[in-house]
Amino acid sequence: METTPATGVRVAPQDLTAFCIAAMRASGVCEDDARLTAEVLVTTDMLGTFTHGTRQLRGLLKNVRTGRIDPTATAEVAGEGPAWAMIDARNAMPPAVAYRAMELAMRKAKASGIGFVGVRHASHFGAAGFYANMALKDDMIGLAMCNVDPCMIAPGARGKVLGTNPIAYAAPAGEEPPVSLDIATSAVAATKIFAAKALGKRIPENWLVDEHGMPTTDPSQYPEKGAQLPMAGHKGYGLAVLVEVLAGVLTGASLLSQIKSWVADTLEPTDEGYAFIAIDVAAMMPVAEFKGRMDGMIREIKVAPKVQGVDRIYLPGEMEWERRHAALVDGIALPPDVVASLRGLASDIGLDPLDSVDHDLLSPDP
Repeated sequence: METTPATGVRVAPQDLTAFCIAAMRASGVCEDDARLTAEVLVTTDMLGTFTHGTRQLRGLLKNVRTGRIDPTATAEVAGEGPAWAMIDARNAMPPAVAYRAMELAMRKAKASGIGFVGVRHASHFGAAGFYANMALKDDMIGLAMCNVDPCMIAPGARGKVLGTNPIAYAAPAGEEPPVSLDIATSAVAATKIFAAKALGKRIPENWLVDEHGMPTTDPSQYPEKGAQLPMAGHKGYGLAVLVEVLAGVLTGASLLSQIKSWVADTLEPTDEGYAFIAIDVAAMMPVAEFKGRMDGMIREIKVAPKVQGVDRIYLPGEMEWERRHAALVDGIALPPDVVASLRGLASDIGLDPLDSVDHDLLSPDP
């Protein structure tokens, strides 16, 4: 491990994985669920999406301790057909539930060309992009989404109506990297609002509205007052409603104000809904032909004329794949806030250093 002021801690992915598994096992999470959850969170850090990676494990295990997540529960298929299934998560470990649900969608797609799997009675699954990316290994197109507790307005509304309802997709390519996107439907990630609030800075006026529904550049009252704005106005709003339909209405999960925040100080389960879609390319055209067409599309975009000062056009997800490659070679450069969260987690559960895990990462600050 290497510690630097700028990056916090640089750690090998296998060491970070070992720490996460150890923390979950010490909290009563079974080996399989711990392994899948660690893969989701560590891979997300490798992609550079630190807001949704291992930083979130502390909150998930807090919910385990309070009973909002049941580490002994097993999700079950509540209904299914040749190309679809509905899963009752039973408040089991969320990333593990989502991982298996996407695997089921892929099996359905292999049999029927396309597979849809919905999930109810679930909680925060981390980054939607991880599950969409899972389809790539089987040369499939993947989509993943979930509904979350309200923190965003509907156009014309004064307060919180919808969640930031994330949606992600991934499509394989041939010689070029896969194309992938993972976004919230809000104008900006809430973490950027909280960062500005902590620093006492102003924010752009298209991020937030105040308690009267008017645009504001002052984040100091959020989230107690005010609400986030959808990205691109009615367009982000429309996408958020689509996610609510597929992940909430169709699955039987809670909707809108019925959903409880996964970070709230309450004992009530979150009851989010998920939706996963897998499309088997091979069922519709030869995989080699599809990948060749993808490469052609990607290259035409990349060679488009560039404005002055721009050297390169990136495809969605290209930066993340490059970060993952670098992390495999050089380790993951964890930011200081992630390191602090992991050290806090070790302190929360009294986790002793293990031989396979760097002591500096496990041990809380003196």
